[in-house]
Amino acid sequence: MEELKKLLSILTIMAVLLLTACGLNGGGSTAETTSDADSSKTNDEKKTLEFWHIDTGEKELVYEEAVERFKEKHPDVEVKILQIPNDAYKQKLSVAMSGDDAPDVFHSWGGGWLKNFVDQGKVYDITEETDKSHFNELALNNATFDGKVYGMPLSLSIDVVFYNKEIFDKYGLKAPKTYDEWLNVIDTLNKNEIIPIALTNQTKWPGAYYLMNFASRIAGPELFESAFNRQGKGFDDPAYVEAGKYIQELVERDAFNPGFNGVPYDEGQGRQLMYTGQAAMMDMTISFLNNVKQEAPEFKEKLDFFLFPTLPNGKGDQTHVGAATGPVWSIAQNSENHDLASELVKELTSAETAQNYTDRTGSLTAIKDVVPVDEFTKRFYDVVQQATHLQMPYDQTLPPELAELHKDTTQAIFGQDMTPEEAAKKMEEKAKEVLK
Repeated sequence: MEELKKLLSILTIMAVLLLTACGLNGGGSTAETTSDADSSKTNDEKKTLEFWHIDTGEKELVYEEAVERFKEKHPDVEVKILQIPNDAYKQKLSVAMSGDDAPDVFHSWGGGWLKNFVDQGKVYDITEETDKSHFNELALNNATFDGKVYGMPLSLSIDVVFYNKEIFDKYGLKAPKTYDEWLNVIDTLNKNEIIPIALTNQTKWPGAYYLMNFASRIAGPELFESAFNRQGKGFDDPAYVEAGKYIQELVERDAFNPGFNGVPYDEGQGRQLMYTGQAAMMDMTISFLNNVKQEAPEFKEKLDFFLFPTLPNGKGDQTHVGAATGPVWSIAQNSENHDLASELVKELTSAETAQNYTDRTGSLTAIKDVVPVDEFTKRFYDVVQQATHLQMPYDQTLPPELAELHKDTTQAIFGQDMTPEEAAKKMEEKAKEVLK
C-alpha cells in the first residue's frame, strides 16, 4: 500500500510538470489569454476628439466633409461633432471652459471673446502649428495675442448695406455714396410707404454696426484703436457722441421699421421685410447672402449692395470696412490630444475646405488666394482686396463686460432712452475700469 501511494504521488508531480511545460510552450494559460484580449481591445480602441460649432445648412455640411477627410488620414481617430445654436453655444462653452471640460476643437470669433478664455489659460497656443502665410494677415491677427496664435480663421465676413434693386429702379434711386445721398433715398422711400431700412436690434449687435460705421467715417479707424489701447482718445471722444447723434437722426427720420429694438435677427423677421419688398435696405454682414440662398433664392436676382456712405468732412472713407472673423477654430488647453486637434483644425482651414466654404455658402474665407467662383461673392472679395482697414466688431474685440455695455448703450441710443453723451460717458467710465 505504501508503494502504491508513492507511485501516485510521482504520477501527480509528473502531470503538474507536464501541464506547466505546455503552458510555457504556448499551450495557453488563463492569465495569458486575458492579457491577449486586453491587448487586442487596446489596439481596437480609437482616440476621440470632440468638435463643437454653431452653424447649420451648407456650412455644417462643409465642416462634416472636412472631418471625413481628416478621419481618412487618421483612421484611428473618432470625431464627435456637436452643433449648438449661437446664444446657447456661448453659455454652454463658458460652462465647459470653467470646468476644464471644453471640447478639443471649438468655434470662436477671435477678438476679446477668445482672449477672455486665453487669459484664463483655457486655450492651447498653436503658434508653432500655424502657417501664417496661409491666412489673411488681418484675420489671423484677430486670434493672435501677445504674438501667440490661439485660433485659425476659416471665415472672413464684411459689413455692407444690402438693397433691393427692383425698388431702387422703380423710384429712380441709385446706391448712395454719401450720407446726404442716403438721406435722399430714405426720404423717397418713406414718401412711397416703403420701410427704408430693416433693423432687427433685439440682440443689439445689428445696431452696433451703425455706431462703429459712423464713428469710423467721422474720425477714421484710428479712433477705436486709440480708445481701446488707451492711447489718448477715449470712448467719450466727440466723434462717438456725434456717431450717436447720426443714429438718432435716422430714427427721427423714420429710417427703420417700427419696433426695431424688439425684433430678433435669427428668426428672420427682418429678412422677410426685405424678401417681400416691404423694406428696401438692410445693413448686415454678408451672411445675409447665405440666408437668401436658403430662404428665398429667387430674391437674389433683386439683391445688390453698397458700402456704408461717407460723411461730410469725415476722415474715414469706403476703404475702411467693417469686418468679422468666425468661425475661428481654437483648441482647448484641457484637450488630451493637442497634436490631433491641430491636424483637425488644419483640415478645417485647408484650401479645399475654404474653397468649398466660399463657393457653397456665399461667404468669404480668411484663407489666402481662395477666390470665389460666384460673381456676387467675388464682389465681396474685391472689397476686401481694396480695403485699407478692416474693423472687427467692438463686441468681439473688447473685454466681455465692456462689450456688453457697448451693445446696451447703443441699443439705448436707438431707442432714444439715452443721449449720445450719456452713452459715451458710461462707456469711458467702464473702459477706465477694465482696460489697463
